Amino acid sequence: MKPVFFLCAAMALVACEPITTETRQPAPSTPAAQPSPSTPTLSNRQAAANFRAVVADVEPVAEKECRNRAPALNCDFKILVNTDRRQPPNAFQTLDRSGRPIIGFTIALIEDARNRDELAFVLGHEAAHHIERHLEERRQTAIGGALVGGLIAGALGQNVDAGQQLGGTIGARAFSKQNELEADALGTVITKRAGYNPLRGAQFFTRIPDPGDRFLGTHPPNADRIETVRRVNSRL
Repeated sequence: MKPVFFLCAAMALVACEPITTETRQPAPSTPAAQPSPSTPTLSNRQAAANFRAVVADVEPVAEKECRNRAPALNCDFKILVNTDRRQPPNAFQTLDRSGRPIIGFTIALIEDARNRDELAFVLGHEAAHHIERHLEERRQTAIGGALVGGLIAGALGQNVDAGQQLGGTIGARAFSKQNELEADALGTVITKRAGYNPLRGAQFFTRIPDPGDRFLGTHPPNADRIETVRRVNSRL
C-alpha cells in the first residue's frame, strides 16, 4: 500500500528509539568522513523531493521484508512528517492504536540529510525496529525490570514506586544498544534492496554526537554502528 503522509504541527506519538542529528560534530573514529564546512545544504524544495522519492522506493521494500520475515505483523507502514521546525532532527518508530506501524520524521531531519541515501538508511532503520519487534521487547523487559525493582525496594524498606520506576528504566534499556545494531543491520539490507547505498547513508553517524559506551545509554558507539553497516553490506 502507498504510504500516507500527515503534515502535523506536533506529534502526539512517543518516539521508540530516535535517531538524532542535533549537532554536526564528527565521530572521533571517522574524522575523514566529516563533510567540509563549505558543503552546501539542500534547498527545502530539493529536500522534500528527495524525501518523497525515498519513501516511494523504500517503503515497498520494507513492507516486503516485513511480510517475509514477520508475516504475523501488521506491515502496512504509515509515514508521518512533523513540520514543527522547533523540533530537532529526529526519526522514530511506534504503533498507532490499531497496531499499524508508524515511522515519523521531523522536517529538520529531512532537510538535514545530505542525500537520498541517508534518508533511505534512516527509513530502513526505523522499519527494521518494527520488523524485529523491538517495541514489544522493550515493553516486556521494562515490565520485568519494574517488578524486580519493586521487589528489591520493598525488601530493603525503600519506596516501592521509585524502585519500580528505576527497574523499568533499566529493563527498557537492557537491550536497547543491541536493538539499535540489529536495526542497523536489517536497515542496511532494506536500504540496499531499495537501490540505495547504505554505506553512504550511514555517513550521517559522522555528524552526530558519539554516545560512546555510556552506562544505561540507549545507543551504541557510532563506530560500532558504521562497522555493522560495513559488515552486512559486504555480504549483500
